[in-house]
This record gives sequence, structure tokens and C-alpha cells, in this order.
Amino acid sequence: MSEFTFDRHRRLRSSVSMRALVQETHLRATDFIYPIFVIEGENIRHEVPSMPGVYQLSFDHLLEEVEEAYQLGIRSLILFGVVEEKDEIGSEAFHDHGIIQEATRIVKQAYPEMLVVADTCLCEYTSHGHCGVIENGDVANDASLELLAKTAVSQAKAGADIIAPSNMMDGFVTVIRHALDEAGFHHIPIMSYAVKYASAYYGPFRDAADSTPQFGDRKTYQMNPANRLEAIREAKSDIKEGADFLIVKPSLSYMDIMREVRDNFDVPVVAYNVSGEYAMIKAAALNGWIDEKKLVTETLLSMKRAGADLIITYFAKDVAKWLQEEK
Repeated sequence: MSEFTFDRHRRLRSSVSMRALVQETHLRATDFIYPIFVIEGENIRHEVPSMPGVYQLSFDHLLEEVEEAYQLGIRSLILFGVVEEKDEIGSEAFHDHGIIQEATRIVKQAYPEMLVVADTCLCEYTSHGHCGVIENGDVANDASLELLAKTAVSQAKAGADIIAPSNMMDGFVTVIRHALDEAGFHHIPIMSYAVKYASAYYGPFRDAADSTPQFGDRKTYQMNPANRLEAIREAKSDIKEGADFLIVKPSLSYMDIMREVRDNFDVPVVAYNVSGEYAMIKAAALNGWIDEKKLVTETLLSMKRAGADLIITYFAKDVAKWLQEEK
């Protein structure tokens, strides 16, 4: 073959050590933000049927979960609340002693170095399951902003390190930023769900958070999965309004969007590896159809390769364990 000239790419794949030496993308435990569902009551550790391995936890079990995550090297959590009492405006979301506020205090007192990201939305607390105030049968954008700002401030007062508004109301970042600054929380960053599609991948989450809309859907405020340019417009608005992080949600079917967000903006990009993505892999693994460890690792690596700096994922503890085993 001496008369042929061609590139020898396989030289850099010749052994485990060689492949590790030139690997471009890596996963670390500190890349992950681990979601935890906190529920009212005592001695509750209820597995979500559609999300094997994910639990609704009462306060008395919360620190067990946090300690395990901390020992695995995970340093960021995102908290979601599951409450019994709901009303038209989701008042439990912005109550100073609401479930997320109290959970935040518990976590920060025991693990001050653990970053607490507070999901800032109303859907888990409204009787109708929508992410804002209902007027004339629709979600009223501007009327909802005031309540979201109150929620953000109450979460910051409780010790949340990052505010993560997920409602997709127009202007939500600027109103929350102003409210935080007015309350003296200039140092608290906003992790905006800037690019959030109206996706079928959210189904299992609604089981976990008890947040299914009681009528209609969320297509008037979440984005059309067919649209690409709209994502850039949404992200651009949030950056202008003061967002410090940009979330792309879901991730698996929106890698192209993640790459465009990464290429257009210079703030940290967060992939949300959502409940439906988790459930599909878990179901296939439980049936013995796939190698769970290999598929999860490949999936999360692909999200980072597509441009994510951080990943919100229910697989956080599993991957952190695998990383420790490899070391």
C-alpha cells in the first residue's frame, strides 16, 4: 500500500489510554444539577411509577438524598415541590414558609456548599395546573409576572443560590431581576428556562410534580417544537433582560437548538435531560434491551458535545457513581 497516501486516524484510537488522552468531551459530577421532588407529610419516600429510581421525599428523608448526592461529588440540586393545598394563584409558591422555601433552609443549613437551584413556577401550586393566573380562560402574562417575582424573592430569602424561572411568560426575567435587585439580592443569578418547548417528553414529570394542566395545554406559552429561529429570539430576550444561564429543554431531540444557543451566546448553557428521556432509557434497561450505563453516558456526553456546560438530569447519582468506580 506504499503507493497510496491517506490519513491514519486510527493511530489515536489504538488503546484505552490513547483514547482517554485525546478525548474531547468529559463528564464530571460537578456538571450535574440533580432534581429532587419534595412532598408534604412525614416518612414519605414514594417512587414515581413512570420514573423508576426517582422519589417524592418528605422533609425527614430529604437530607439522606442530599447527603448521598454530596458524597458522590454532586454540588447542585434543583428542588420541586409537591403540595396538597392548591389555589387559583398558586399562593404556596410564594409563601415564606412554602415547601421549597423550607426545603431550601434544610439543605443549606446541613450542606452550605451545596448549591440550591429553586424552580420558580406556579404550575405545581395552582388548582388548574397552569404556570400563571387564568383570565378569560387563558394564562394572563402580565398578571402572572407579579406572582413569579414574589416567588423568586421568597426563594432567595430562604437561601436559594440560583433562581430558575420555568414558566415562559414574556418578560419573566426582567421582572424577576428587578424584584431580586430591589430586595437586595443583586448577587443571586437567574437560570432561565429560556428555550422551553411544548414537548411530549414532559409526561412523567407531571406525575412526579402533580402539575398536569386541568384544562387545555401549555402551547400558548411554551414553544412550538417545529421552530428553530424562535429559540434564538427567546434566548436573546432573556440575555438582554438579565439571565445568567440559559436552559434548553428538552435536550435529546433539540441538540441542534443547543448548539445554536451555545454558538450565539456566551453565558453557561444548561441541558435539561427531561423525565421522558429518563423514562425511556429506564424502561428499556429494565427490559434488558440496552446497556443502561453505556447509553446514559453516551447520551449525556452528546449533550455536552452539542454545547451544554451543565446538565439537569435524574441520572446524576448513577453517573456520579460510575465516575467514582472508574477512578
